Amino acid sequence: MSHQAPDHRDAELVLRLYELRREAVTRESRRKVSFEFLPRAYEDLLSIAQPAHPNNAAWRQMSSYWEMVYGLARHRIVHPEFLVENNGEGLLLYAKVRPYVARYRQDFSPFAFQNAEWAAEQTERGRALIVLFEKRIAAQLAAAKA
Repeated sequence: MSHQAPDHRDAELVLRLYELRREAVTRESRRKVSFEFLPRAYEDLLSIAQPAHPNNAAWRQMSSYWEMVYGLARHRIVHPEFLVENNGEGLLLYAKVRPYVARYRQDFSPFAFQNAEWAAEQTERGRALIVLFEKRIAAQLAAAKA
């Protein structure tokens, strides 16, 4: 990384990423994928990844968006801790699919979620968010069973 602390360039990129999240189609995709999608089994993940699934376009938009975002950090284009501190939502999606990622990579794409995984494992905020999100997801799954 060319600098040790976030600077105005990092802030500009993070603000631009925020602006992109506010676009109407992106907001709808976020609702469908980040907030409503709750896979209970690998088959749920595989299903949404199929072109015929009604939420497939939203899935592709958000999963690729978050991979791009976390790739900026992984490749040191933006300060990693600063980016993850301000863009944790993609790690919520990653936490939802994390139990199935190894199989998904084998069956669908060997590169799937590699940047989100990096952000979850290599940044302090990412590690904390994954723990938080996994607890939240477990509670949602338990409530859905009841």
